Amino acid sequence: MTANLSIPFETSKLFIGGEWVDPVDGEVVSSIDPSLGRGWAMAPMGGAADIDRAVARAEEALSGPWSRWSVIERSNLLRRIARLCLENADQLAELESRDNGMPIKDARTSVANIANFYNYFASLADTLTGSQLPVDPNIHAYTQRVPAGVVGAIVAWNTPLQNTAWKVGPALATGCTLVIKPAEQTPISSLAMAAIFTEAGVPPGVINIVPGLGTLAGVRLVESERVNKIAFTGEHRTAQEIMRRGAANLKRLSFECGGKAPHIIFDDARLDQALNAALGSAFALTGQSCALGSRVLVQRSVYERVIEELARRAASIRVGVASDIKTQMGPQAHAAQLDKTLRYIGYGREDGARLVTGGARLNGNLQDGYFMQPTIFADVEPGMRIAQDEIFGPVCSIIPFGDEDEAVAIANGTQYGLVAGVWTENLGRAHRLSQRLRAGTVWVNTYRFVRWNIPYGGIGISGLGRENGPAALDPYLETKSTVVSLTSQFADPYPAG
Repeated sequence: MTANLSIPFETSKLFIGGEWVDPVDGEVVSSIDPSLGRGWAMAPMGGAADIDRAVARAEEALSGPWSRWSVIERSNLLRRIARLCLENADQLAELESRDNGMPIKDARTSVANIANFYNYFASLADTLTGSQLPVDPNIHAYTQRVPAGVVGAIVAWNTPLQNTAWKVGPALATGCTLVIKPAEQTPISSLAMAAIFTEAGVPPGVINIVPGLGTLAGVRLVESERVNKIAFTGEHRTAQEIMRRGAANLKRLSFECGGKAPHIIFDDARLDQALNAALGSAFALTGQSCALGSRVLVQRSVYERVIEELARRAASIRVGVASDIKTQMGPQAHAAQLDKTLRYIGYGREDGARLVTGGARLNGNLQDGYFMQPTIFADVEPGMRIAQDEIFGPVCSIIPFGDEDEAVAIANGTQYGLVAGVWTENLGRAHRLSQRLRAGTVWVNTYRFVRWNIPYGGIGISGLGRENGPAALDPYLETKSTVVSLTSQFADPYPAG
């Protein structure tokens, strides 16, 4: 099947070595539209042999003409990718929306934004400086930053195109080559990017795309001794398994994992704005983002008011099929994720939280898709399962607190440490909490402000390393030292008599 794009691509074939090829030991399956609960495109699932083919081509490309490209050429390549993303934004957004259930209006915004990430990494390509090391007048010692090698990029299913950009950008800027394994649930939009990479002039083998099951294709990619670095976005238990399996050849690793973000609202906050952010941070992407504020911590003096207002607003969210421009919240991306959300709603009830609104799967004309009601629990205790575990669904837990110390204790009382939000008009409090909160990013009087030049990543089981910003290049680079004698003299170590 060839999609109806201005740049055509093959949805049922793998992209290896610059060519569309059939899986060798995988299969072609139906990719499910979560709005409809049925297949909409055929997609390839590569196996171990397909990963081996892709890694071999990436390794060949690493030592081929690509290794001699100048930083200006790599920078211009990334800018061409950015331009083509914008030129094909409508089609890419349609594919992203169809494959993972993201509302079309959100998908259009997301796709238009990824061009900024490619352009940003293009601007970093010529910033990779080494240093000259003063040692001795007769010695010239210097360092270079060189590509880490072949990168295995494992992309999550919640925002595939953004995930891809966050890995392809720094890899190409530093001169690495890639094997991308999109999630088996959402392979189509990632495959479409192969056509854009080709049109932009990416040399054959520099980027290869092999969708497949994590237990087959993913394991092979991680265990391959010819893969030098793994960049992974997904669940922390998978990251832990990657660390174990990648230990054989001491792979470089970077992980962006889950979160259970606290969104802290003090009674001196601009409550109307805080409520806007809390609602958006709970239900954007149907709750399927690790950066969402799924724990809303509210100071007791405004606690009941916040509950009442959030419940009223949540009940009015327009839930519908992703293709409808009026839809504000789409379906869960796949059936297993819907089942997990329903299971945790059951846990919330069992543990004694107060269900304020939602709590059920939607029926009627949406019964075939994976649709959930926006759900809010109040009177949630910090130790409850819905307050400790990442649900990845439209479930918001509201937790009361008294003062700063209690808010910080609750906020830091999980294994996660990705992001946090604080709403207060007290400047000193804002800075105090920023220092005390265990999170890679703290947003004050805003939320989900993610940009290409701001480092993004987590603490603890929320991740390893940073994506975006100059620090994003570090995991894709090795430091090489060169020492040159200016005299070409070396003393005889064993002089006679």
